[in-house]
Amino acid sequence: MQETARTDEPHSPGVRRVVAIVDDDPSVLKGLTRVLVACDFITDAFNSGEAFLASATANDSDIACIVLDINLGGMSGIEVRRRLATRNCQIPVIFMTALDTDAVRREALDAGCVDYLRKPFSGHELIDSIQKALSFGG
Repeated sequence: MQETARTDEPHSPGVRRVVAIVDDDPSVLKGLTRVLVACDFITDAFNSGEAFLASATANDSDIACIVLDINLGGMSGIEVRRRLATRNCQIPVIFMTALDTDAVRREALDAGCVDYLRKPFSGHELIDSIQKALSFGG
């Protein structure tokens, strides 16, 4: 499943940036997409790490950040981040998880992320994390 609400306009100041969302739960994808679209973001949503990595979005320089679930049905979000790193991808990553432990948090931070959200989280927390990512990646 890929939900896309994108334009082909080149990035310039004032043009909305794209947030990629990767989660294997369709209701999470739908909910996060709604929150982000309501906040004037463009989204690309993927139901697996494999689908995201196979997409053009994974190499898109107009991606503001990736909101990436750690516990996906196939490849983990941490493995997705590691594969992006081997491609020299500098897109900021926000990890999210419902299974928060010290070990998972440490592994996520070691893999490289600008923020770490525990599910459930509020729309305000998500937007704050994205703003942090925009500052980091901008």
